[in-house]
Amino acid sequence: MHTTRHDWTREEIAAIYHKPFLDLVYEAASIHRANKDYNEVQISSLISIKTGGCAEDCAYCPQAARYNTDVNVHALMKVSEVVSAAVRAKEGGASRLCMGAAWREVRDNRDFDRVIEMVKAVNDMDMEVCCTLGMLTESQAQRLADAGLYAYNHNLDTSEDDYKRIISTRTYDDRLNTIKNVRKAKLTVCSGGIIGLGETVEDRVSMLHTLANMPKHPESVPVNALVPVKGTPLEDQPRVPIWDMVRMIATARVVMPNSVVRLSAGRTEMSTLEQAFCFMAGANSIFAGDKLLTTPNPAFVDDMAMFELLGLKTREAFKNGRPARVLPQEEVLSE
Repeated sequence: MHTTRHDWTREEIAAIYHKPFLDLVYEAASIHRANKDYNEVQISSLISIKTGGCAEDCAYCPQAARYNTDVNVHALMKVSEVVSAAVRAKEGGASRLCMGAAWREVRDNRDFDRVIEMVKAVNDMDMEVCCTLGMLTESQAQRLADAGLYAYNHNLDTSEDDYKRIISTRTYDDRLNTIKNVRKAKLTVCSGGIIGLGETVEDRVSMLHTLANMPKHPESVPVNALVPVKGTPLEDQPRVPIWDMVRMIATARVVMPNSVVRLSAGRTEMSTLEQAFCFMAGANSIFAGDKLLTTPNPAFVDDMAMFELLGLKTREAFKNGRPARVLPQEEVLSE
């Protein structure tokens, strides 16, 4: 079996990334196939529970209030609307529902109370629940955990050196501190990044270095290809070559052998053959459903046809077990 390490150097990761393409894919595929469930793909469905009007200035994001995009601002969804979306997602084959809110950080108010109700409702449907709500304190992470949250997404986006070019309204340390707070609440971590922002290969390697050297690797690592949106500072960025996506996925698979690596944004631009290369290189998760927050995504029916063609199967929810919850004292029953 491939040894899991947390002491990678940037030079080692760069050497993996720069291997001859077919050698890299072969190495990553070999590591991936050492796992008996290599042909199993986890399907997540992502919904925007609160859209637009965000105070942040992330250069790639159409939901920032300061950019003039086609995204309309929508208030926080009702719990019943989220449950309906979860039912549709589950029927389509999704085992995880990810709920995203265009907030800079979580505030302890009625909106957060409603998100807690959403988490409880979806958790009761036997789906893994993930949230991405911006920055989070330790006590807020604990509240989400107590409600039944399974995962929290907080992407690094890019390298620490490149970060200030993409976002000025928060720091890289803010991102890392949120991930630490998520870990303290015993939640699983979903954290990856975006390529195609105008970053260098060194930035990509540096981001993977940060993720791979965390005390515990993120259980889920999304690799996103930028979807340029008119009205954002990155609207003119060229499409990411498929070779770059495969290299990122393969390198992530080698340095984080037990993480679920998600082929995320940018799939609408990819052919079935290109996606097959990504699965071969170690991707074992996708977002399914017709939208990713505000950008287009393949429909469930198209993905199921692709799964059948490639001989892939869907991963069940809670494959690695539900996280152990510490019950309040009065709920602990004596034997």
